[in-house]
Amino acid sequence: MDILAGVSIEWLRALTCITAAVAGVALLLWRPRRPDLAVLASIVVFMAASAGAGIYVLNHLGDGRWGGDGQPKLSPPELSGIPVVGKFLEPLEGALGGVTSGVNEFVDFRSALPAALDFFAGAGWALALSVPVALVALALNARAARRRNAEFAAYKTEVEKLRTELEHVKRHVGYPANDIY
Repeated sequence: MDILAGVSIEWLRALTCITAAVAGVALLLWRPRRPDLAVLASIVVFMAASAGAGIYVLNHLGDGRWGGDGQPKLSPPELSGIPVVGKFLEPLEGALGGVTSGVNEFVDFRSALPAALDFFAGAGWALALSVPVALVALALNARAARRRNAEFAAYKTEVEKLRTELEHVKRHVGYPANDIY
């Protein structure tokens, strides 16, 4: 079952952009403080959708949506219907049928290749764009991790300070010093 059978090439291009936008918005709604991750996710989804669309085009070569119907298909001549020698020409008719079907497949491939290459080029540009965006996201993530580590260290020193004060209070009140818990 082909769920994209009725989708034109323009809608297939639009679907790659729509899926990327939906993924970016969904991640932005999920993590509103990290728009860099939403941008990176939308770029990666666009890259995957574009590559998938290119593969889809190459898997459906004979489809007229890619422009293969613009050129008429070749058909082999019927040699077996010739009155006297038709029976002897049947192997030649089979060979010509194989050649014409190969030529028709090549014409379909030639007409579908530009559409597939457009999708693959879009995926390549998305890959090239994802590298600096990923580096920015990595730098922001490292900065946030440094900040969290500094906060954790501050909390840890505060806990140690409070423990020593508790020990001093216990000694002052007369509780045993080892009985913290």
